[in-house]
Amino acid sequence: MGDEKVKNEAMEIMGLFQVLPRLVVFDLDYTLWPFYCECRSKNEKPSMYPQAKGILHAFKDKGVNVAIASRSPTPDIANAFLKKLEIKSMFVAQEIFSSWTHKTEHFQKINRKTAVPYNEMLFFDDENRNIQAVSKMGVTSILVGKGVNLGALRQGLSEFVQKTASVEKNKERWCKFSKEPGSSKSDTQ
Repeated sequence: MGDEKVKNEAMEIMGLFQVLPRLVVFDLDYTLWPFYCECRSKNEKPSMYPQAKGILHAFKDKGVNVAIASRSPTPDIANAFLKKLEIKSMFVAQEIFSSWTHKTEHFQKINRKTAVPYNEMLFFDDENRNIQAVSKMGVTSILVGKGVNLGALRQGLSEFVQKTASVEKNKERWCKFSKEPGSSKSDTQ
């Protein structure tokens, strides 16, 4: 399936959802491409997972910003590959550095740069420990097996919408509760 066909299918999937994330964050190694940067040379020609590039373009066409959070000891190679793949300019934030804090430090920097709240982000990664850590920050996080694909996209958007609906429902309940006679909030007014 070519990039254009994947992009069109991804846009169709996105069209099924009333709410989209404001920012989608991707890991690099074994998420956008099938290798570790530190095991490669800058001189090589990199390749991406078959559906990854089309999905990136679909997000951009839908007006959804994308970013990178990668724990790489070789950011120079990662950046060289992003340039060679002609996708480097697509990302509003690129946090590519080695870290002992899973991806939490990456997300704090992304949050500061973009001002997008964690609960309005969607994240794709191949490592469960990163998914667990970032989920605790409030980010909808999806574990990918063999890279980002249309199935992972559908799952990510479904979970994002469910989480968003749950938050909205809780806000409504809280607003109703705080206006009820006898609630501490209405008593003080």
